[in-house]
Parts: sequence; structure tokens; C-alpha cells
Amino acid sequence: MTYGHTFQAWRDNTPAWGLYTRHRFVQGLGDGTLPRAAFLHYLKQDYVFLIHFSRAWALAITKAETVEEMRLAAGTVHGLINEEIALHIKTCARAGIDEATLYATQERQENLAYTRYVLDAGHSGDLADLLATLAPCVMGYGEIGAHLATTKTCDTYAEWIGIYASVEYQQLCQDVGVLIDGAVARRIGDRADASPRWASLQARFAMATQLEIGFWDMGLDP
Repeated sequence: MTYGHTFQAWRDNTPAWGLYTRHRFVQGLGDGTLPRAAFLHYLKQDYVFLIHFSRAWALAITKAETVEEMRLAAGTVHGLINEEIALHIKTCARAGIDEATLYATQERQENLAYTRYVLDAGHSGDLADLLATLAPCVMGYGEIGAHLATTKTCDTYAEWIGIYASVEYQQLCQDVGVLIDGAVARRIGDRADASPRWASLQARFAMATQLEIGFWDMGLDP
């Protein structure tokens, strides 16, 4: 499954992409070897991450130049707040961790670095800059979910995998791909890859991918 030609180009020119989507944490989700303590630690940090990530997508609405850009960004905010965060709350509640405890989670440095990098890209640049840093998380989880759904050998983390492999989430990834393609073409032109800005957008995407790897590393270190 592809999520748009701009994302595909950024992905294909980011050597670390495979280290992110096939990380040891991801493999542990698929074969059930990921320790439960590590998974819950990750969920607590990811809950905090998703709050900032939702703010970044809300910022995308203010950076939009068309109603369609606003609509697609708003739909992503809705999915983050009402689906992904809800999954974290439900899973942690079963482990005796309530939402107040989740909200009070102290951010790890890896979390802080990633979320503030994304928000800085949005505040200092335009929508294309912001989307280049948002894409690795949205699309990467879609790719991971789809891959694990067909390769998993254990159902321990089937609920988590199911969220990102779902028809709804895969459609979200395709919608975001359309948003990225349109936003880049609108701001740079149809031959965006020939623009001087292309290298900086590619670099933003690559840095966000590295920060995703750091987030998985953090997840393995409760």
C-alpha cells in the first residue's frame, strides 16, 4: 500500500526507515516477546506524545491555505484524540493505570526532543515543513500495523496492531498522503523534487524518522 508519491519519495531516500519500522520493539509486538512493563511504559510516554502531536496537527489547521487542507488536518486531530488516545487509556486502565496518572507522566528526554522538534518545524516553517516531520509517525505506524497484521506470530499485542492495521487507520494514512502531496505542490510546485526546498523537507523527514527510532529505544528502557 502506498500513501502518496511525496511520502514515498521521502521514505525511499531515508536509509534509517527500515531501522524504524523493523525495530526490535516492533518485532517484539509481533512475536509477543516485548515485556509487558516495556509496553506499558511506552504507552504512558506515547499518551503524552499524542497530546503534543494533536497540538501539532491542530497547528496544521492554522497553517492550511484551503478548506480541504483544514478538513484533512482536522480529521487527523479527531483520530488522534478519539481513537489513539482512547486506546492508550483503555489499555492502561486494565493494568490499573488511570488517566490522571497517564496525564501526569513525566516526559522522557527522547519524547521531549521529538515533540518539540515537530512543533518547532510547524511554528518556524509552513505546512510542508510541518507535514514532513509529522509524516514518519502517521505513515510509519500504518506501515508497521499492516506488516504486523500479516506476520505476527502471537496475539499478545493484537489489539494495538489491529488499530494501525484497521481499514480506518489505513484510510487516514492515504488521506494524509493526499494532504502532503497537495500541500507540497501548492507551496513548491508540481516539480517539488527539483526545488531547492526539497532537500530541507527530506532532511526534516529523516530527522523525525531518527527521533522515532529513539522513541522505540526509549520504550525498551522503562
